[in-house]
Amino acid sequence: MYGYAMRRQADDQTGLFAEAAGNLSDAPLAARMRPRSFDEFFGQQHLVSPQAAFRKLVEADRLGSVILWGPPGVGKTTLAEIVAGVTSASFDRVSAVSAGVADLRKIVESARHRKAMGQRTILFIDEIHRFNKAQQDAILPVVEDGTVRLIGATTENPSFEVNSALLSRTRVYVLNALSDDDIAAVIERAVHDKLRGLGAKPIEFEEEADRAIVNLANGDARSALNMLEMCVAVSEAKQAVLGDMLVVDMQTVSSAVQRRAVLYDKNGEMHFDLISALHKSVRGSDVDASLYWLARMLDGGEDPLYLARRIVRMATEDIGLADPLALQLTMAAQQAVHFIGMPEGALALAEAVAYLAAAPKSNAVYVAWSAIREDLEKTRNDPVPIHLRNAPTNLMKKLGYGKGYKYAHDFEGGYVEQQNLPGALVGRKYYIPTDRGYEIKMRQRLELRDKIIGKEE
Repeated sequence: MYGYAMRRQADDQTGLFAEAAGNLSDAPLAARMRPRSFDEFFGQQHLVSPQAAFRKLVEADRLGSVILWGPPGVGKTTLAEIVAGVTSASFDRVSAVSAGVADLRKIVESARHRKAMGQRTILFIDEIHRFNKAQQDAILPVVEDGTVRLIGATTENPSFEVNSALLSRTRVYVLNALSDDDIAAVIERAVHDKLRGLGAKPIEFEEEADRAIVNLANGDARSALNMLEMCVAVSEAKQAVLGDMLVVDMQTVSSAVQRRAVLYDKNGEMHFDLISALHKSVRGSDVDASLYWLARMLDGGEDPLYLARRIVRMATEDIGLADPLALQLTMAAQQAVHFIGMPEGALALAEAVAYLAAAPKSNAVYVAWSAIREDLEKTRNDPVPIHLRNAPTNLMKKLGYGKGYKYAHDFEGGYVEQQNLPGALVGRKYYIPTDRGYEIKMRQRLELRDKIIGKEE
């Protein structure tokens, strides 16, 4: 599908781009191949196609402050640079990891001078979600008065990580992971570009190796180009043995890349998305999907004890008393992970997840508990009915504590009708067992209780 040889000649480059490429001669391949215009951009056609509103706003120089939200390696920084180029704006780039308020003040001061001379300034803040509230507040006034146009880039959901005041003054554009076809096109351009890429090298790709790089990139163009560069470097090291031709085969890819680029942030939205997918797959009784999402999280470096805690929660929330063994098994899995550690403990988690997914489901206890919590908030906390109270002292006995209490064991089936809830809640039904799993027996028992109590009356 993606196989090609690297002997083809690249298209001619203009002198301007040739000079720029010369300045990048020592830069990584990913930096050298960074798109310089909308037309060179792969993916994100909803933003960069000639018909896209985003592109039209940029070309009309009417784009305001924006936040670009998307996974790594999909073109957020590149898009910001293209916007600056198209609008002839000064481009100031800072990283939220290292920049402080003092750095921002210097940029703002320069931006004010440019504004007085009629030139726009684009302030690009990479990883803007890492700015604290004070830092975000510091740029708010200059965004509002137009001193700078802000372009923020983030891999995290802006609604969680960006101040609402700043968010209200920007527009969020979502960038998606690149498709395999997009990644293949990125690689093909790099291997055929004689000026900025690898087109001057006599290299041939085996189709299987080509497919492997595309697959391992996980929709990340930067990762794909870094892997490509590593593979070529490994091939060059073998050149003395193989002759003049550099061949990139599966062995080369395996030795150079080692493993897939993993898209996962234990503290970000991906973390919450994946645990949600795991929980809902278990609830939906899909064993295969449940195991897959578990593996994805562990592969991304998720804390196995966090997963164990969430799996215990699944046992109580979604399986409940339909299968009382579910809670025991999940607690055993937690102990196993704690005792033997990883990676061996992963199998204990997998066993628990598979069991929960296949188990009969009931949220009856969860629903009952939620209803009780609601009643605790909305109703007065009436005293315990006097016949249910303990009477360890003579005074309590004289006050009638425990008087009239019916000892259940003295009645048929161990069931007895008496008021056990506070007066305001008499007759309230919280727990209604399902007709699944062990709760079938529980329903039968409660129905028997009601029948016997009816006889008692």
